Amino acid sequence: MENEDSDKAYARGDAPRFLTKVAFDALALAPEVKAGLADAGFTHCSPIQSLVIPVALSGRDVAGQAQTGTGKTAAFLAPMLTRLLALGPDKRKQPCALIMAPTRELAIQIYEDATVIGGRTGFSFLAVVGGMDYRGQAEALKAGVDVVIGTPGRLIDYQKQGIFQADGIRIVVIDEADRLLDLGFAKDMRFILRKLPPFTKRQSMLFSATLSYRVMELTYEFMNLPEFIDVVPEEVTVSGIRQELYHVGLDEKLPLLLGLLKREPWTRALVFVNTRSGVDWLTHKLSGNGIPAGGITGDLPQKQRLKLMERFKNGELKLLVATDVASRGIHIEDVSHVINYDIPQDAENYVHRIGRTARAGKTGCAVTLACETYVYYLEAVEELIGQKIPVVWPEAEWSVPDQAGPLPRRRDGSRGGSRERSGEKGK
Repeated sequence: MENEDSDKAYARGDAPRFLTKVAFDALALAPEVKAGLADAGFTHCSPIQSLVIPVALSGRDVAGQAQTGTGKTAAFLAPMLTRLLALGPDKRKQPCALIMAPTRELAIQIYEDATVIGGRTGFSFLAVVGGMDYRGQAEALKAGVDVVIGTPGRLIDYQKQGIFQADGIRIVVIDEADRLLDLGFAKDMRFILRKLPPFTKRQSMLFSATLSYRVMELTYEFMNLPEFIDVVPEEVTVSGIRQELYHVGLDEKLPLLLGLLKREPWTRALVFVNTRSGVDWLTHKLSGNGIPAGGITGDLPQKQRLKLMERFKNGELKLLVATDVASRGIHIEDVSHVINYDIPQDAENYVHRIGRTARAGKTGCAVTLACETYVYYLEAVEELIGQKIPVVWPEAEWSVPDQAGPLPRRRDGSRGGSRERSGEKGK
């Protein structure tokens, strides 16, 4: 679960920026919900939980600013389930709560957390996401379900067909609102929200890593005088992350990466590139050099994405290559290293990327390779994080020659990765 390890860290009192140590037993949560939290391994609140839960239990709307890994899933699930128990089930067997998420991976993770925390409540839960059993999800909605967790596209599909009935929703949660907007779901979100009961007749909770102007517009339009709660740390990046920057020529990026992976004591690593073709190329190169790796991009079929994430989560696969589309859908504990093979073109994605490590009060390492193609984006990154990334100058012997052959040609005769973008320029 997102905050299982962080809960233990907060309980010990050794997690950074700990605000107050509040036990879940001390909160006015339903006994069934407290039991579910205990089943999930939760004992004490993280900062966002201790601030959000009392406000949400009072029935007020909440707009929370918090980054991933802070325990916000339990922060909205616990009060939501408690209030639904008090309100009683919907006699029409229509959904009484809706949780919207930007990605299928995040929606499925919330669903998994909900089934544990809400496992003793008697409520039924359903993940409504694209790329999975269309007919099965439709039949489950028709049969009746209490809590729906989904992505906008599939929700609208069922809504237009009359399969998803939204007029019985009593509580709505929008998770990672900024990411929903970044992915172009603004129109879809507004369509769904306008089909719900008026904001005066439902409770709304919104969470976002940043309360940008566009996010604030949503709060003004669809929420009822929300309580704004900000638990963003003073530092933009987590203090437990050791950041390193290597200036390297494009042709030397891969040899240096291979050398760093041999030198660094990594246990589980995420490598980010800027293009889908780059994911294909680098995954092939790493595997061809004896470093088994999987590649995840936005266009990978859902079943393959889930299987790959499960292998990475259970430790069967130690290294994952991904684009930024997948970066916020990855909530895996114990990622020891994040490697920016390419500097992101959007500075905020640097923060999202390296935030995959040093979660739950742990430490981690973020390595960035600055080549002539992407070094121009370095200034914006350093301006955003408010510091210069420490530069490390590698020794010549750190580089390891590439032993993998070229990426196999596709059926159309093309290769999966661009030579110039992937580091094969001139080869």
